[in-house]
Amino acid sequence: MTDSHLSAHRFDTLKLHESLHAGIRDAGFEFCTPIQAVSLPIALAGRDVAGQAQTGTGKTAAFLIAAFQRIITLSAAGNDQDRARQPRIFILAPTRELAVQIAKDAEALGRHTGFKIGLAYGGTGYEQQRRTIQDGVDLLVGTPGRIIDYFKQGVFKLSEVQVVILDEADRMFDLGFIKDIRYLLRRLPPPDKRLNMLFSATLSQRVMELAYEHMNEPELIRIEPDKVTVDRVRQAIFFPSNPDKMPLLVGLIKEMGGSHATATGDSATDKGLKTRILVFVNTKREAERVEAYLEANGIDAQAISGDVPQKKRLNMLMRFQTGKLAVLIGTDVASRGLHIPDVQCVINYDLPQECEDYVHRIGRTARAGASGDAISFGCETYAISLPEIEEFIGHKIPVANYDASLLPELIRPARRKSKGRPGHRGNPGGKKHSPQRRARRKNT
Repeated sequence: MTDSHLSAHRFDTLKLHESLHAGIRDAGFEFCTPIQAVSLPIALAGRDVAGQAQTGTGKTAAFLIAAFQRIITLSAAGNDQDRARQPRIFILAPTRELAVQIAKDAEALGRHTGFKIGLAYGGTGYEQQRRTIQDGVDLLVGTPGRIIDYFKQGVFKLSEVQVVILDEADRMFDLGFIKDIRYLLRRLPPPDKRLNMLFSATLSQRVMELAYEHMNEPELIRIEPDKVTVDRVRQAIFFPSNPDKMPLLVGLIKEMGGSHATATGDSATDKGLKTRILVFVNTKREAERVEAYLEANGIDAQAISGDVPQKKRLNMLMRFQTGKLAVLIGTDVASRGLHIPDVQCVINYDLPQECEDYVHRIGRTARAGASGDAISFGCETYAISLPEIEEFIGHKIPVANYDASLLPELIRPARRKSKGRPGHRGNPGGKKHSPQRRARRKNT
């Protein structure tokens, strides 16, 4: 990693409580990123912030440090009443993975503060999450659905909140959470009685309307607004025919070292996998198909999508983060909130149909100043999206060529057994035919 992505602003020059400085030092942070250098002085002065910056540039640390300092200051000033612990920092995130990552970063940065952190997201851990929050937390982070569930049960109150943070607000719009967000924001103390922060990779007009409605005259911050994609991502696009897509994918991954021979065995466990590859597709069904082909051809790969059980999702991410899994295949549900260091390559097996999703996908590599590769396939089905993507990012994606005669011969995956459908022939659990119909079939 280089320091060229950092500003000249040092964390130790910020007026922060010593417990926060200790957490920052433990995390290995010395210089602020540009979004941190600009937003932290504003938020630390008690003014609201609506910030836009590229994915992976330190937004999470910026709002966590400002939030922790805010409640430390208010507690020292005697504004913290003698009461059972209710959330004083309230963070909403669009996805389970992002909520988990924010909580992990909060644990690291707030290690010396003594603050308790609660996490609420769907899919797993309902009673455990409920008990933790009910026992009292200082910081509550979660996804809107599970948060509202607990709130309506009276598991926690919002009346004591002193800092509110909306992370990836544009994604929450995309996922249809806006009514839930407004429901929660209306139950908080008035905007001028709390510190409000909103951060996202993109700030659309609808997000800004939300900001001005529920924040207290926020200062708008845009970091390098003319450079939508990360400078250190080396981008390239191939134009394969649809039949060539899978052989090209397998060949590229094996060339980068993502085969079972690299990803398994004692040496991999000891040394860790050098190559982590994220493959993005547009549908869950295609993710499963790609997973089956990669596994059949000696590549350690797993597909993550919205309906994968949460325990399995977290296990996949842990294996990928630790280098035990070579390739992670995801839909756009997985393109936000995945904070995985040292992802060397993102492959858009399917070009996304939304321009913003291209930015969020390739933002999974070249994080925090590291370099990385983003390879896209402009196939017959999805190449139609390319002109809009290039217009959005402000430049042409360099074209890469391949020799079709050198593509590997693939082993077809074994057919997976179908579980059958109700009413389907051969399905014992399906609807039984009437005696009349059985008689007609017998006579034909």
